[in-house]
Amino acid sequence: MMKHEKQDLSALTEKLIIENVNLSVLTEVMMIETTGFSAEEAATETAMRERIEKVQDTFLVAKTDSGKVVGFIVACASKVRYITDELFENVRKNEEADDYLLVLSLAVLPEFQHQGIAGKLLFALENVAKKQQRKAISLTCLAEKVGFYEANGYCNEGVSTSSHAREIWYNLVLELAY
Repeated sequence: MMKHEKQDLSALTEKLIIENVNLSVLTEVMMIETTGFSAEEAATETAMRERIEKVQDTFLVAKTDSGKVVGFIVACASKVRYITDELFENVRKNEEADDYLLVLSLAVLPEFQHQGIAGKLLFALENVAKKQQRKAISLTCLAEKVGFYEANGYCNEGVSTSSHAREIWYNLVLELAY
């Protein structure tokens, strides 16, 4: 990408709109999911539809001011601190009494990466978590992404028990202060 094109795309992020998801953007969300993750890692369309239907309050999309979905983050509430593989297949509705939000997916279209969109999505989810009075946000990531999450305030709490997609995942947690 040429330098002036990147600057033009950066201008779009200044007018970034972050809002709750709805089923009308399922196709766009799936395209982002499948470009951001391997076939083994990516959620199926059925799983993503279920997430939209069950955890819409913690499923945020980032759109340009023209309405193009360029990224998303989806989390579910839980009583446990860390993600288990079972959560990738079976999401239940968020319950008020749950202490944690567990991030199932964070992805941004490749041509919009490195412009702060993922960080803005993390911050927006943090605000949702605080409003819901959660104790922390937790996620798993591959080794090459640990630094990104640490730069966004998350603490690496070691190797996860997850074996999703036969990868080695790390638990990263953001404790919420009120």
